[in-house]
Amino acid sequence: MDMINREDRIGMYLRPHVDDFVFDELSEGYLERTGLGQILSGVSVPVRKKDLGNISTLNIAISMAFIIGIDPGFKFRDNYVAYIIKCFGKNFAQGLIADGVEAAQKKDFDHACIQFRAAIIIDPDSVDAVYCYGRACKDAYELGEDEEYIARFKLESIEAFEEVTMRKPDFAEGYYFLGYGYINLGLYIKAKLTWEEFMKLSDDQGKKKEIGERLAVLDEPVEIEKGYNMILSGKYADGIEILSKYTDSRFKDWWPLWYYLGTAHEAIGMEDVAEEEFKKVLRLSPSNIETMEELVKIYNAWGDESSAEKYRNKINIVKDNIRKDKLTAEEIKKNSYN
Repeated sequence: MDMINREDRIGMYLRPHVDDFVFDELSEGYLERTGLGQILSGVSVPVRKKDLGNISTLNIAISMAFIIGIDPGFKFRDNYVAYIIKCFGKNFAQGLIADGVEAAQKKDFDHACIQFRAAIIIDPDSVDAVYCYGRACKDAYELGEDEEYIARFKLESIEAFEEVTMRKPDFAEGYYFLGYGYINLGLYIKAKLTWEEFMKLSDDQGKKKEIGERLAVLDEPVEIEKGYNMILSGKYADGIEILSKYTDSRFKDWWPLWYYLGTAHEAIGMEDVAEEEFKKVLRLSPSNIETMEELVKIYNAWGDESSAEKYRNKINIVKDNIRKDKLTAEEIKKNSYN
């Protein structure tokens, strides 16, 4: 898992932990005695504030790992990794994993994620670190309340489990958790295929019974997803035929069902039907910008400027709220380094 050259989805939630550290340069005398001058000359090293009276090579390494786990793009990351490997070797990552597992058991998912991220950077070959990271992100989003927080940790978790299944294709647990990740994104076809692979690989009879029961009720969601895909590929009539079977079923409160039906009906010129379907979407998902934009298009085509303006205003309000949330997150990030 490339923690360095990829988008850091959850870093904004971890960066406040930088406040637990102070940064200073090691003395030239120490660097000369230890032969670390090439690695750490001119480099600020972190020390946890509570460890200021007990600075050691190990504490410095632990602090360095924590900082790069918080921010994989940290400017001295490569220096810190070089220091850790020179002093302790790549096996240092195993200690980070163990500490992360202990933190996760205590539901301290920030600490757990930080340790697993650091372990991945120090030892990119560690599938264990990637798997544990996926588990920690999954447990974090399941207890989360903020919508964006949940979405970001969910994507991190799924990406981690996808990598585990690619790098260790005979590891059943990777497929077990990845299937749940796909379910949570509404990717039922992928979930079905993933869990079928789990069923082939696993010897855990309890989990096989659980997943067998999940698979038994996936037929309808899989069919609905096929309908979505029909519409996305331009086969509107076929998509409408499939999805219309579920408008008075247990799936009637799934807003994507109505969104895709609205998209399809709009595409074939049935804007009056699409209008009602898009309004159903907004009753189920009131801040859905894409749906409001579709309604604006319909009202513009009808020359209904009053209705179009109503939804343009709603779109602006939602976008403004999103912008304010992002500014707040950026402010947290900025202050964490001050």
